[in-house]
Amino acid sequence: MKPKMYVWGFPRWKHPVVRQCFPGYRLHFVSREALIPNGATLVIWGMDDGPLHRPDLHIVRMEDGFLRSVGLGADLVRPMSWVADKSGIYYDASCCSDLEGILSRHEFDICLLARAANLRARVVTGGLTKYNVAGQVWQRPANASRVILIPGQVESDASLVWGAPGERTNMGLLRRVRHNNPDAYIVYKPHPDVLAGLRVQGRNEHEAGQWCDEVVGNVSMATLFDQVDEVHVLTSLAGFEALLREKRVVCYGLPFYAGWGLTRDEIPHVRRKRRLTLDELVAGVLILYPLYLSRDGKQLISPEQALDDLLAWRQQKGDREPWWRDLFRMVLRHVAGVR
Repeated sequence: MKPKMYVWGFPRWKHPVVRQCFPGYRLHFVSREALIPNGATLVIWGMDDGPLHRPDLHIVRMEDGFLRSVGLGADLVRPMSWVADKSGIYYDASCCSDLEGILSRHEFDICLLARAANLRARVVTGGLTKYNVAGQVWQRPANASRVILIPGQVESDASLVWGAPGERTNMGLLRRVRHNNPDAYIVYKPHPDVLAGLRVQGRNEHEAGQWCDEVVGNVSMATLFDQVDEVHVLTSLAGFEALLREKRVVCYGLPFYAGWGLTRDEIPHVRRKRRLTLDELVAGVLILYPLYLSRDGKQLISPEQALDDLLAWRQQKGDREPWWRDLFRMVLRHVAGVR
């Protein structure tokens, strides 16, 4: 008989995805603590507290993976990758996650590193990012000798709450980068959820033009990576995506990819002592840690199969959003209270 797991606080549309992630378990979706027996394994989303006052429970935290979908998670687009972490979660720098454990201790053999190198090459060549949202092409100014990209974040995002012990605002980061790099051409790109109206702007984000040379909106992140020299981040996943393209990355927070000798870190990492190669980082982050999900909802798949499916999905979708997307976003904004 399959072992049991209990699932707490997931919206109903995510239930099939949770089942797909744990094919070897019987899942019980519960909304009352009394239904969770002593010593149970409990699956929760992100940093949701759940009934965490009970030390007898074995907690598994889930979150979006790093190559997620063709479309925004805030649009409720079905994911192709999630992570399941028994120690913490990758963006919580206050404790060691399963990912940090992998990166700290795993012995990466030659076959795994070759697989990681090939995977990274395919991600870069295919122009893949987390959401793979279509956008316009951007061209760097001909007279710009050094271009810095600053990707905006949703300021209520858990990765800032748990991974940025200092500065946590987009404009604070932007002002600091401008102060330290007065002669650079600085490009600021608001977070795609903010551009779509699904999340609120950051504090004083409308003033971004005072601190940068250009604010770009509907431009694909992959296009920007090709044109810039450096990426400066708080905890944004864009920093990892830039590393895949061998760009210089400066971190002002404590994202999962910092502290391994591949980034310039403004805040020291007390636990992360190991020096990694880029392919070792890729092997841990994109191969060993996430769960990849077939689009038909039936099974788990390999990272390579997920790349094939993402590329096919993007080609099938093209550059146009479905006619109903704007109406759906109006509903989502109303539910979320975004004005």
